[in-house]
Parts: sequence; structure tokens; C-alpha cells
Amino acid sequence: MKYVTRVLQAGETVVFTTHLHWLIFLWAIVVSLICVASLIGSATISSVLASNAFEVGAAILALIALAFWLRGAIRRATTELAVTDRRVIYKSGLLSRHTLEINRSKVESIDVEQSFTGRILGFGTIIMHGTGGSLEPIRQIADPLTFRSHITAG
Repeated sequence: MKYVTRVLQAGETVVFTTHLHWLIFLWAIVVSLICVASLIGSATISSVLASNAFEVGAAILALIALAFWLRGAIRRATTELAVTDRRVIYKSGLLSRHTLEINRSKVESIDVEQSFTGRILGFGTIIMHGTGGSLEPIRQIADPLTFRSHITAG
């Protein structure tokens, strides 16, 4: 919470923090499983040529999986979501930055969108409606109902 702690005003305290859901690693998990399946395939095939092809494919898939893991890790590490006793703070980005800071008194309503999978796994999208008609969707956050409750309970 480096950004959040830097922008806290005098006397302001953090009430609740959350992060992006682990689902942002889904493609990394899928590609990693395919990579493992390819390695198992190379071990079970008796043909040397086919075995080498599976190993090369597994190496390529491992590099792709690593790229997906890094992308997800950077995205999760550089996204901060916090509710303080005065405002809601959202920051994302590493090299370029997107921030949203809205006073809790200026939040008119909060929509929570969760698919069936989102309800089971505990992730969703929050859309904050501020005064003046501003909308800000925050996607794939962990436990969006608790996040909403902390915003509205003040």
C-alpha cells in the first residue's frame, strides 16, 4: 500500500484494503498445465523425433506461461484498493498510473456485478456512481461485497 500511505491526509486512517483476485493468473495456470501435459507426452512417446517436438513445445509454452505469470504478478502488485474513513482510493499501473480518489460522502451508489463463477470464487466488478454522474468500474477485485460494505458503512 505504498501509494495509499503516501496520499493519506492528516488524521485519515485506512479502514479496509483489498486486492485483485487470483483469477488474473488464469491464463498462466492454463498454459502451465498444457506445458506439463506436453512434458508428460514427451516422456511417454517412444519416438525420439516426436519426443523432441513435445519438449520444444513445452519450452515455448513455459516461456509463454512465465510471461502470463509476470503480467499477472505485476498487475496485482501495482493495484491498490483501499477504503479510508474519508474516501475510496484506487490506483493501478506500474509505468503509467491510473488513480481514483473519491470522497465517501460523494459516492451516490455502488453496483456489484458478479457472474455465477464470480460468486463461487469470490470476485467481481464494482461500479461506483459519484455525484456528477461519474462511473468508475473496478474489475476482478476479491470479495467485492465486503468492499462495498466498507464504502457504504460510514
